Amino acid sequence: MKVLLTGSSGWLGRFLAPILREAGNAVTGLDVAPGVDTDVVCDVADRAAIDRVFADHGIEAVIHAGALHKPDIVRYPAQRFVDVNVTGTLNLLEAAVAAGHERFIFTSTTSLMIRADVRAGKAGGAREAFWLDEEFGPLQPRNIYGVTKLAAEHLCRLYHDLHGISTMVLRTGRFFPEEDDTHRTLSGPNMKANEFLNRRLTVEDAARAHVAALEKAPQLGHQVFVLSAPTPFSRDDSRALVAGAPSVIARYFPDVAELYARQGWQLPAYIDRVYDAGKAQKMLDAPLQTGFGQVLEALRDNAPQPFHHDAAYTSPKEAI
Repeated sequence: MKVLLTGSSGWLGRFLAPILREAGNAVTGLDVAPGVDTDVVCDVADRAAIDRVFADHGIEAVIHAGALHKPDIVRYPAQRFVDVNVTGTLNLLEAAVAAGHERFIFTSTTSLMIRADVRAGKAGGAREAFWLDEEFGPLQPRNIYGVTKLAAEHLCRLYHDLHGISTMVLRTGRFFPEEDDTHRTLSGPNMKANEFLNRRLTVEDAARAHVAALEKAPQLGHQVFVLSAPTPFSRDDSRALVAGAPSVIARYFPDVAELYARQGWQLPAYIDRVYDAGKAQKMLDAPLQTGFGQVLEALRDNAPQPFHHDAAYTSPKEAI
């Protein structure tokens, strides 16, 4: 299959392009920044350029992973988010429909699910963890990033309804390698390790899920999936996770306190949101393989962690 991959120079793109090729696909990478896997340097907001890419490369399916992200809020005006995240998605959908495609994979974000009360969590008075799956709502994004990604999700649904193109929306949890741009109370590796309990996945698992969605799209029509590491918790743990997470975590991982002490890490005092990727595990045939258990396994074996941490990472688009 001839696949157009937008965002091919970005963090997800550099892992996704090789996996797509290993699966037998011919990949045309598109990004605003040059990169090893980028064949076309252009802006998804430029409809004429998108049409040329489709015509010149015989595109048969789209994985739209290119976007402005939450850290970009301090770098770009709101209009630029609309141009890239909304108009860019519309351009690609229209080009895909015109070409008669049956597969369109859209990389969305769990960030659009984090409305004000979810963000406030325990500090805002929550007595149990918010359970974030595909049925969670109402969705009330708190910034321009979330608003534009939700608008793009609606475009995917609309174009499926109007034209029958299969549109897979993948709301990915955290997989970035850099430091968190708002919280620095723990070391980067400690914070990332903790997040595998409730809100993070590896970039490799994110890439594999995109390939699985591409393969299954014609059978599924329009679907929304939350992507995160498999949670060890159940909904019955929601209240206890807010009251005191370490005791809940220890029930599932009895040696966690010892392993964390050896590393000089801290467990979260509470967990007030949990991403549930159960639907993706079931419908995409379990592409999410790495969870908190693998983090602890690496600690036991004094082995490298299964996630990437690079405090100096900078998005390629910021280097041009």
